[in-house]
Amino acid sequence: MTIKIAVIPGDGIGPEVTNEALKVLEAVAGVCDFKYELTNFDFGGERYLRTGEVLPDSAIEELKRFDVIYLGAIGHPDVQPGILEKGILLKIRFELDQYINLRPIKLYPNVYTPLRDKGPEHIDLVIVRENTEGLYLGSGGNIRKGTSQEVAIQEMVNTRFGVERCIRYAFELTSERNKDKKLTLCDKANVLTFAHGLWSRAFEEVGKEYSDIKQDHAYVDATTMWMVKNPEWFDVIVTCNMFGDIIADLGAMIQGGMGIAASGNLNPGPDGVSMFEPIHGSAPKYKGQNKINPLAAIGAMAMLLKDEDQMEASRRIENAITRALSERHIKDLSAGGDLSTTQIGDLIARLAVENKN
Repeated sequence: MTIKIAVIPGDGIGPEVTNEALKVLEAVAGVCDFKYELTNFDFGGERYLRTGEVLPDSAIEELKRFDVIYLGAIGHPDVQPGILEKGILLKIRFELDQYINLRPIKLYPNVYTPLRDKGPEHIDLVIVRENTEGLYLGSGGNIRKGTSQEVAIQEMVNTRFGVERCIRYAFELTSERNKDKKLTLCDKANVLTFAHGLWSRAFEEVGKEYSDIKQDHAYVDATTMWMVKNPEWFDVIVTCNMFGDIIADLGAMIQGGMGIAASGNLNPGPDGVSMFEPIHGSAPKYKGQNKINPLAAIGAMAMLLKDEDQMEASRRIENAITRALSERHIKDLSAGGDLSTTQIGDLIARLAVENKN
């Protein structure tokens, strides 16, 4: 079987980090004996500026024919914020029903965290974010826009169907992780009584089917506090679209920064097409300088391969990242650190082939 991968390198540093992720993909495919086929798409800021086109409906139909999508980064300094994000990222998520955003929060060895006295044994959790409803649905509008009497309405839309499938996915993931077997619902049901009351009821009802999973609850403000003070309390967190967006970025900071944080936008169905990406932006000021750390992009490739049931290949990449950091082959994750973008890609590819734990 050949894995058909749609590749959207995107803007800024996107093409550079994507090249390194594809380099590592080629390396592990060679030793794990699987085949893949890449098709590149030029969606992003440059295409929009050249043609006025963001993501045509025909592209969505074409993307549906792939097994999976790999995305580099979206965002262009000459394009108004929101045009590319809504027109590409959100459109793909909604049109392909990628209803789960998956964010592993893992501190690797020898990676700096701003949390005092915390190490890799304390920071190892996963955030499951509902990805196609809530405030991101875009329901609302403006009245008397641009005047001193303007009214802006943005509605939080939650359906029992959407909430339940997200919660059920989180329970299954907690069981499969087999770590602490603890699932925490993060909401604000004490204030958002209608929308998050639905989350609370669905969590309780679905939870009756998973008696082996410890079921916990924390309001979102408390979640942010405990993620800083006691991140080891969390195994898997399930939450709504907006809160997931926020706490995932907090998670990126406690795991060492955006440069090491990967994510997946999942449609877990048998015919679903998922998309994997580093969570960092396009960082246009670093474009073409070969100085950006590509570990987040490479980590996203490991997630992609796991999603495509290439467990050995995914494990090799994960082990290579861990080894590169624990053995201090990479000492600095910041832009312009001790190794260039291509040098890090070469290093991870080599270590993934060697496959020493």
